[in-house]
Amino acid sequence: MRVLVVEDEPRLAENIALALREGPGYAVDVSLDGEDALLLCTTVAFDLIVLDLMLPRVDGRDVLRKIRAQHSQTPVLILTAISEKQSIIDLLNLGADDYMTKPFDLGELIARARALVRRGTGVRQTYLTVGDVTLNLVEQSVRVGQLPVDLSPTEYRILEYLMHHPRRIVSRQNLLEHLYDFTWEHHSNVIEAHVSNLRRKLRAATGSAVIENLRGRGYRLSAGDEVSA
Repeated sequence: MRVLVVEDEPRLAENIALALREGPGYAVDVSLDGEDALLLCTTVAFDLIVLDLMLPRVDGRDVLRKIRAQHSQTPVLILTAISEKQSIIDLLNLGADDYMTKPFDLGELIARARALVRRGTGVRQTYLTVGDVTLNLVEQSVRVGQLPVDLSPTEYRILEYLMHHPRRIVSRQNLLEHLYDFTWEHHSNVIEAHVSNLRRKLRAATGSAVIENLRGRGYRLSAGDEVSA
């Protein structure tokens, strides 16, 4: 999943980004002002936006208002020093999905971010199941039946993204955009290597091709598998 952190305090922004990268394993982009954030939102499909209110150039409320005016359904978690009830109600009415008052605990932020990402992808529970493959969203673990499957962090993130989009063709570029932030400099064929390893491990455990490789188009979970959440 790809997250945008909009926070004008560089140290706090990097602490939040680091927590989201090391905890849930999200790809995180950081913006230090509202104008830059709006530009990023027009070029990248984010799965979550963590948005401070007090921003230079364009403040957080206007950023939120313009995002929703574009009919974007991306979950938005507001960071604010304001705790008055009416102000919070106004933010929720503007389209915020959740809020945290400063100072806040990074562990709680991670938990709320995970919940919003699951909500944004239509997943309410902590497990995804495709055929015999079960993914635990909290533990970030994978099982085939009762047998655990050892995946690298990137392999897990690819599988999670595909399981959030069952039966949909997902291009290599789409995976790159959701798995890596703008600091990623490696060639995009790294995705092919990770998917190849992931397919091999799942085939060894299931005896079948869980992930289809559609040449020139991308990847898709096998259409015949039942998906539940």
